[in-house]
Amino acid sequence: MSEPEPRLIRGYLEVLADQLPASIVDELADGLAETYRSHLSRGLSRDAAAEAAVEEFGSAEEILAGFARVNPARRSARRLLGLGPVVGACWMAALVTSRIRPGPWPAELVIGLVLASCIGLLAVAALGRRYRVSVFSGVAGFAGFAALDIALIVAVVVLAGSLTWLTALAMAGSMVRVALCARAVRPAMAG
Repeated sequence: MSEPEPRLIRGYLEVLADQLPASIVDELADGLAETYRSHLSRGLSRDAAAEAAVEEFGSAEEILAGFARVNPARRSARRLLGLGPVVGACWMAALVTSRIRPGPWPAELVIGLVLASCIGLLAVAALGRRYRVSVFSGVAGFAGFAALDIALIVAVVVLAGSLTWLTALAMAGSMVRVALCARAVRPAMAG
């Protein structure tokens, strides 16, 4: 029977488990345990070996910051935020020139609130320092933008008698954004 983990290592892994997916924490735990055993085999006491292993790995804050920087949701959110003004400008030009309105002012208000919420969620994902918060915000933002873009495309097809080149361009931009959102969800959730 193996001896129990030292309290320092257990606490270190608990901090990581609060922010990272279980699969990542399990992998880190395996590496930390191996490093700990290596220090034990060199004659260090249990506490000294645990301290040396944790020091070699880096602080939990450093590990969490490193994973937050490479978070797939963060990268995807940044791409979508960069694309957003271009697609938004296309839609504004298309709707103004074709005189298509999404509906009465409450519908416009709802669309504006959804858009602002999606932008906010992607901003949290793009700038967040906490892995899980970035993932959840990113996935919600991706889903929101995909739903908004699909709704815009459907509304324009239903309401417009004919499509202008600006409307076609806006729809193409939305389709690209929907594809990017769909592509972003799987790695964000898997991470």
